[in-house]
Amino acid sequence: MSTTKKEVFSRDIIKLKDIDATIDKICKKLKADVNQVLRRQGGVIGVSGGIDSAVTLAIATKAFGPEKLFAVMLPEKDSSPDSKEFAQKICKKFGVKVIEENISGALDGFQCYQRRDEAVKNVIPEFNPATDKMKIGIPTELIKKNLPAVFYVTVIFADGTEKSARLPMAEYLQIVAASNFKQRCRMSMLYYHAEALHYAVLGTPNKHEVQQGFFVKYGDGGADVMPIGNLYKTQVYEIARHLGVPDEIINRTPTTDTYSAEQTQEEFFYQMPFEDMDLLWYGWENEYTPEEVAPAMGLSVEEVIKVFRNFERKMKTTDYLRRAPIHDYPC
Repeated sequence: MSTTKKEVFSRDIIKLKDIDATIDKICKKLKADVNQVLRRQGGVIGVSGGIDSAVTLAIATKAFGPEKLFAVMLPEKDSSPDSKEFAQKICKKFGVKVIEENISGALDGFQCYQRRDEAVKNVIPEFNPATDKMKIGIPTELIKKNLPAVFYVTVIFADGTEKSARLPMAEYLQIVAASNFKQRCRMSMLYYHAEALHYAVLGTPNKHEVQQGFFVKYGDGGADVMPIGNLYKTQVYEIARHLGVPDEIINRTPTTDTYSAEQTQEEFFYQMPFEDMDLLWYGWENEYTPEEVAPAMGLSVEEVIKVFRNFERKMKTTDYLRRAPIHDYPC
């Protein structure tokens, strides 16, 4: 927690004071970490067409130059076609070589889709994966009531009708475990190319993904460095605009791009707009009181207290994801 004198809490409190200086500091540390600490010659990055991988790529280009970067698109059969289009666009913008590695075959080998669909059918038996789409998510109103996150599965049938049902724990865990094959396959492919090139893997999670646990352990959480891991989402967007990330990527709603039905990150995990979440998280981690935060956010003190409790609960329940292997056993 911060020990410096606190500013008056306002909606401008996390705005970057000097974007160029921030980028310069990240670039210098990134280059030193990769070249001197890890002793690697460049970086491999998975590009998804989203804002986080776009900004990581843009920063890394400034740190190493495009000739020392290698980008990989890692689609599978549930991926949005837009993801490939935007990934190609960002790589072209910054002159970085990009290839495509489709991981659908590997996922079929792991029975990723079969295991996931089996769990969905246990809850909604009429689900037909050949014609219907599915997603899981948390109702956004739960956070306002300070209730634990409860996941629902939604099936969008071929005729456009929808059906949602609360997920029992066993089916929820099976769907998530099966879906996590996707991120872990991608991580494996990134490390193949990194080792073949003697490069480091550049991770793309932002501050919220790292601290709230919105990543897959040894999946998108598996990387050698995470250049934007201390940036709030709004700061990521500030840097994106400053470095010239294409408007189509900046204006794109952040999605999970994990399930066959389209789904936003807010719906799946965060439960609130990132503009509000950034400010509330800053207030919570820097020990502002709910009474200090509430007026700037247009919320009641009770609402802020509920959000702070939700943050604390997420930190505790996702602590496992951030832990390295425990190896200090007696000999």
